[in-house]
Amino acid sequence: MSELIDNQAQRIQTLKEVILHLHRGEAPEAVRERLAALVSEVDPSEIAAMEQQLMAEGMSPEEVRSMCDLHADVVKDVMAQPCAPRTLPPGHPVHHFKAENAALMGALAAARPAVEALAALPDRATPTDARLAALAAIQPLFEVDRHYKRKEHLVFSILERHGTFGPSKVMWGKDDEVRDLLKSARTALEEETLTGAELRFLKEAVLEPAFAALAGMVSKEENILFPMAMGMFTEEEWGEVFTQSSEYGWCLVEPAVGYAPPQARPVVDAMHLPAAQAVAFPSGSLTFDQLLALFNTLPVDLTFVDAENRVAWFSEGPERVFERSRAVVGRSVRNCHPPKSVHIVDRILEDFRTGRQSIAEFWIQMGPKFVHIRYFALRDGAGAYLGTLEVTQDLTRLRTLQGDRRLLQYEEA
Repeated sequence: MSELIDNQAQRIQTLKEVILHLHRGEAPEAVRERLAALVSEVDPSEIAAMEQQLMAEGMSPEEVRSMCDLHADVVKDVMAQPCAPRTLPPGHPVHHFKAENAALMGALAAARPAVEALAALPDRATPTDARLAALAAIQPLFEVDRHYKRKEHLVFSILERHGTFGPSKVMWGKDDEVRDLLKSARTALEEETLTGAELRFLKEAVLEPAFAALAGMVSKEENILFPMAMGMFTEEEWGEVFTQSSEYGWCLVEPAVGYAPPQARPVVDAMHLPAAQAVAFPSGSLTFDQLLALFNTLPVDLTFVDAENRVAWFSEGPERVFERSRAVVGRSVRNCHPPKSVHIVDRILEDFRTGRQSIAEFWIQMGPKFVHIRYFALRDGAGAYLGTLEVTQDLTRLRTLQGDRRLLQYEEA
């Protein structure tokens, strides 16, 4: 066993040294040859361990992410292949992730002719048909957001339980690159005055990089993320992913039927709290069932982050503004946000902890929805910091109210 651990540690160190050469500007071909000479095969988990060590030693997640495509390409020739790939039942989370990847690659191939047609447009014309054809062709690719959210909030959460944090810092950033490129392409293609020259530039500067980034992430998931997760997760954890996936929805294809997840323990049971136990407050008392119904009926989304910056609880109302899954309970709140917004999370939590601030407020337009988000520092009677409460509310309907309603009138269900 010690020899196995030593060999693994040596492979990770070798990987790290070779990737650092890549970071310093050495040609990928030369690095690839050196790696092949030093290492016969690399386990997917060792890629994540190498990235994690680089970040622990001071390299920023942004720097690691900038090299992600290069080092994924460099190591692909030495990736270990399982001797006997495990057969997964239809509907298993990994089976469905792969089915979605296949559908995404099919949608990508279907979109290419319309995008390639942009290369032949005359400079000064404003070719509406070609522009609209390209816009319609890329529309199915936006469903990748559901695929990515399930990965980021479910798979990454469980990886972190096993001590693996690299994917949530590196892969999530690459996911956001795909999202941003696709959004930029759609916004540009909706502009009616684009000329042929501008559409050609859009193809080369935005659409082609978006396609490459999306295909690259499919490869990273299939060759690194999923094999690594399969080697770490228990059957009960895959059951968690399965039962909570519907919170985020499906990408292009519905799950097949055939997978039966293990029975998961309810969160209440896991905390050893009797369901009928009453909680006494200064102003009265409520049973657990009453508290649960109260929180899940309030017309706001509530999330509590404890003093250790871990997600401790969230309400589960019928119409949430932002998706939440139970896998995030216990997860560092920093890892629940895209890398590009973590600095804002850090600042709020630090300002609340030190007492410099107690409320932070945001409002955003999400398509037709106007969303109000507030953060409140929670403190005990002596002023000690207990954690942060996030309160999110869709104010779209409330902002339209005018005049009075003084007579009883029920809304339609």
